[in-house]
Amino acid sequence: MTVLKCIAVDDEPLALRLVETFIEQTPFLQLACSCDNAVEAMSLIREQQPDIVFLDINMPNLTGMELARLLQEQPGPLPKIIFTTAYNHYAIEGYRVNAVDYLLKPFSYEEFLRAANKVLQLTEEASNQYNSVTTDEEFIFLKVEYQWVRIPLKDILYIESLKDYVKVHLEDTQKSVVSLISLKALEEKLPTLKFMRINRSFIVSLEKINAISKNSIFVNKTEITVGEQYKETFKTIVEKWLK
Repeated sequence: MTVLKCIAVDDEPLALRLVETFIEQTPFLQLACSCDNAVEAMSLIREQQPDIVFLDINMPNLTGMELARLLQEQPGPLPKIIFTTAYNHYAIEGYRVNAVDYLLKPFSYEEFLRAANKVLQLTEEASNQYNSVTTDEEFIFLKVEYQWVRIPLKDILYIESLKDYVKVHLEDTQKSVVSLISLKALEEKLPTLKFMRINRSFIVSLEKINAISKNSIFVNKTEITVGEQYKETFKTIVEKWLK
């Protein structure tokens, strides 16, 4: 099940607690953190890389609308914005900053859930549309910051899990790319004859393995431990290599 990481921002304690409660009782949402001002929220968004920000608008120093505009100028993946406010005259401006929805206080859990479901649907549609690859394809497209990047499978050394993201380590460029997709979701898209998950955090390109020890494999100079639950499957592959 897709789980969306959330940040709640509101300078009114009761309103903030209500959003926190709604997030906590929604199975596909996870509350990363919350705060009572937009300045702190900007820092938290950079650190946490949330999928959704439930954002109040009318706050001192920096408004939620101003924060949304600033986020559009920042590098890296953008969270989906759901505004929460007591003032309905912000609606048009909210859509100008690509807000997914606009919740007018006081709002019910049904209204909250409807807005959250919009983000869930958008996220799953994007994942299905762009992060797909079949066994006869020689490349995969992954979203990297603001672009969909074409990555040849032959260039992949190994893939590392970073919670809701993956870091794809590449051969020729000696660089890596980071994309918003879980390791499990990406594993399901990759050809099983070429790639194998060897522990909870790593998928390796089988043809890039250049050494094997009792409990580890080596890709170039990187040592990666083979997890207990993956050892039997990996042992079967190694035995075929050694025949």
